[in-house]
Amino acid sequence: MNKKLAAALSGGAVLVLALSGCSDDEGDKVGDWAKTFCDQAKPQIQKRADAHQIIISTAADSKPAEIQAADSKAFQDIANADRALAKAVEAAGAPPVENGEKVQQDAIKELNATALAYEGLKKQVDALDPTNQQKFADGLQGVADGLSKIEKMDQNALSKLEEGELGQAMAKQPGCQKPTASVPPKTSASPKAGSTADADPDAAEQTQKATTQPSTAKPSASKDTEE
Repeated sequence: MNKKLAAALSGGAVLVLALSGCSDDEGDKVGDWAKTFCDQAKPQIQKRADAHQIIISTAADSKPAEIQAADSKAFQDIANADRALAKAVEAAGAPPVENGEKVQQDAIKELNATALAYEGLKKQVDALDPTNQQKFADGLQGVADGLSKIEKMDQNALSKLEEGELGQAMAKQPGCQKPTASVPPKTSASPKAGSTADADPDAAEQTQKATTQPSTAKPSASKDTEE
């Protein structure tokens, strides 16, 4: 039921992970800035990875109320993480690169805007009625569509920081590396007793159609973000 949300989120769920390459040429100031930011960003990147896994873990066999609660928590967690990342960029100061102050301010603005957008999705999910499976499926489709749009904002939020020598310096910092989600995925592929499939097969079929269509959002530049 929740697969489309997971697919839409997969491309941009964890920021700062599209960083690649390394260089020994960046100056100490650039490296110091990257360390300052990445040390603060690490727990927020982890929080985003965990939120992504929450959505995936509820995709296969969960009831509407479980999906609603999981998605609501995940969207709020991502919003909180984005705001904390914005504060981390602010605390690190303007990066010592060309137009560093503008790069910093743009990242702060975009991260805060993305956080606000995720909170909007949370409100949208919270407003769904999990007792009416057909309406819930239709509403979840709208949430998935909104998530696909927000994904692009996610990908752009720190794109300028990820360019050039600054991005190379960040790629070398452990705090900006791809985390492993601490939320274990579900292993059962069969529906639970009392699940949507058991309660109303027709509604379940409609819900599946609404939430398993391939995401139209473009994938991130790095395949690592698509897990």
